[in-house]
Amino acid sequence: MKRAASPVLMSLAALSALALSAAPAQAANAWIDFDGPTSFASVADYYNGGTDGAGLSGVNLGVSFSGSILGLANDGLADSPSGNYFSNAPTMGGVMFNNMGETGLMNVAKGFTGEVSLYYSSASALASAVTIYSGLNGTGSILGSFSLANNAQLGCTDSSYCHFDLASVSFAGVGRSLVFSGGLNGAIDNIAITAVPEPGTYALMLAGLAAVGFVARRKQPK
Repeated sequence: MKRAASPVLMSLAALSALALSAAPAQAANAWIDFDGPTSFASVADYYNGGTDGAGLSGVNLGVSFSGSILGLANDGLADSPSGNYFSNAPTMGGVMFNNMGETGLMNVAKGFTGEVSLYYSSASALASAVTIYSGLNGTGSILGSFSLANNAQLGCTDSSYCHFDLASVSFAGVGRSLVFSGGLNGAIDNIAITAVPEPGTYALMLAGLAAVGFVARRKQPK
């Protein structure tokens, strides 16, 4: 007759499973869609648990922006056939743009790894339009960069930025900032990064696995 598993072993196994499932969740993509920040205001700390330049509170994704990075939402007042500044964006609630002539920054204090992806609509081709750095505020080593094509009105004319393409860059190491060139003439949407997992996630996972292994060894027949 089979012996039922002990409640302690079952509890430890459940803890281990919970820890394993938590690890990828902590490392899941942070997705910045720019649908919330105030139009023509600095995005600022809207995605860092603070507010944008207009004082609107946002969410905490651990991501902050310099003052030249602005939100943009359609208001029907654009000088275009549709009255929109942009169209056909992956999420139509808003996009970001960088003030021409100013270098823009996106900082992630905890870091991000593996790959950065974004959608862009650019009115001119630009090499190294967005650069990934290992340090905050565009310091440290360059880990990768995006070169953008002139695609803003590719097959469309209803707005200044009516065509968006997806671009991605894979890199080694840990990034902590993106630098947007002052020559960037376009809209950016849906920036996706994979945040560095919290150290506590791995500690919980290892503790759960160690406890299960210890109990299993004690239960082995001598």
